[in-house]
Amino acid sequence: MSQEINHHRRRFFGVAAGTIAAAQFGIIGSANAKTKPAQLAAIKPGTNTSFASLKQIDAGLLNVGYAEAGPADGPAVILLHGWPYDIHSFVDVTPLLAQVGYRVIVPYLRGYGTTRFLSNETVRNGQQSVVAIDIIALMDALKIEKATIAGFDWGARTACIIAALWPERCKALVSVSGYLIGSQEGGKAPLPPKAELQWWYQYYFATERGRVGYDKYRHDFSKLIWQIASPKWDFDEATFDRSAKAFDNPDQVAIVIHNYRWRLDLAEGESKYDDLEKRLAEAPVITVPTITMEGDANGAPHPEPSSYAKKFSGRYSHRNIKGGIGHNLPQEAPQAFAEAVVDVAES
Repeated sequence: MSQEINHHRRRFFGVAAGTIAAAQFGIIGSANAKTKPAQLAAIKPGTNTSFASLKQIDAGLLNVGYAEAGPADGPAVILLHGWPYDIHSFVDVTPLLAQVGYRVIVPYLRGYGTTRFLSNETVRNGQQSVVAIDIIALMDALKIEKATIAGFDWGARTACIIAALWPERCKALVSVSGYLIGSQEGGKAPLPPKAELQWWYQYYFATERGRVGYDKYRHDFSKLIWQIASPKWDFDEATFDRSAKAFDNPDQVAIVIHNYRWRLDLAEGESKYDDLEKRLAEAPVITVPTITMEGDANGAPHPEPSSYAKKFSGRYSHRNIKGGIGHNLPQEAPQAFAEAVVDVAES
């Protein structure tokens, strides 16, 4: 399979996924059926609008909804979204990877889309370690021993955690905005006022008014975050609405509010995850091959590459993506993101 992928990679940007290929890989595209193979490099983000179908599988505490594309025996790639986004962040990335031989898995995180808790009694916990445990459980359920893991926002943090704590399960890593592993103790440290202003919603969520407000205005709130985080991304209503459906998940508010309150040590985590959080609080070095990425117009809070480069001890590089690219880098620059996945997976 690796030889096949290397062969296809040489013409990665010279081969388009036409309508037949898109259907084969589980993607429904809005591209014209007459799209020619040589036109891939000219296809704009937004070419694909949806996944053909979703699958469901019991994994750990969850019944996980996920999209899958590519050959079942291909090297696995897991793509992880953030907040307030969903699997459609990878709707253009997925067919690019599938057509060159990768098995691509794109799950809804806990609290999003069709992912549901198996028990009503399970704590609706959003602390950082449990989201990573969810993905390990998904890999186990799908019988994926090792995968290249890539993501942004919550997804990048989750990918970093898996690479740090379970390197035997992570072949390689692509992380937008770099090393995002944090701790409750670190969250107590005040930032300069301008930096604190960027986290306004974190403090809003710390209040009961914020919880009620997010629940009541979930759609408008999320759209505002998109606009602030990607100020130069001219997304249309249809693009946003496709993702916004994922926020109607019955556990969305509980997971999001707990995540941000936990970061500020305003909500307790579960004691059974204390050991994992202690390890993460030590900011462990990541040893697997890694590419970090950043858009040149990311309006969301994010660290500078110089602050985290030393946290990667394996083969490492950083890529700045130009062109007014904001926080949702996979959806705004899918070819650059897919190329990074292929490059690091073959490193």
